[in-house]
Amino acid sequence: MDDRFNTAAGWVLFAGIVALGGSIVSGMYFTADKHAHVEEPGFFIEGVAEDGGADAGPDLGTLLASADAAAGEKVFAKCTACHTIEQGGANGIGPNLYGVMGETIGTGHGGFAFSSALSDHGGTWTWENMDAWLTSPRAFANGTKMSFAGLSKPEDRANVMEYLAANGGAPAKPAPVAPEADEADDAVDLGGETPTDAEAAGAMAADEPVAADNAATEAGGVKPGA
Repeated sequence: MDDRFNTAAGWVLFAGIVALGGSIVSGMYFTADKHAHVEEPGFFIEGVAEDGGADAGPDLGTLLASADAAAGEKVFAKCTACHTIEQGGANGIGPNLYGVMGETIGTGHGGFAFSSALSDHGGTWTWENMDAWLTSPRAFANGTKMSFAGLSKPEDRANVMEYLAANGGAPAKPAPVAPEADEADDAVDLGGETPTDAEAAGAMAADEPVAADNAATEAGGVKPGA
């Protein structure tokens, strides 16, 4: 009895080993456990940008044209922990910012000790430079001591700059970029006269060959009935 049971168990075990080995061999041969690689997509999803670019939004001049100093004062409330802005105000963790727009970068008032990242930067606080600084101080001057991450909204930056300009003045603003002309403006100049539909149709008819003339030409130049 035991011999029969052992024999049956052995055959079952042997069959399992054979089945497992066959599965492994077939998988390796037919690459059944690997996904087929598609070299090119089967279809293109319309509307997906290849470069992943995003709309940059209005230009700086356009944003500044509608900037609001009162709105900028509310945003500037985030800065009052480190900065004062009134004329003659004391330096804090950061410098007093009265009249900062237009002055040399990294100078300030009252002998504030700027980092070399700013004091060696060069240039002045133009609208463009201030916009870049407010976007990301670390990107504008790598190594700056200012820990503020920046303002991500262009409208907030424009409003803050307008508020800074209201406290001590500022250089001239950049002009808004003119919108691109419509395609209709590129139409051919017809000397101030626009042809009517009838005139246009007549001009097209005059350019078409006469069927009778074509038939006469093909028949050796003699018109039928001549």
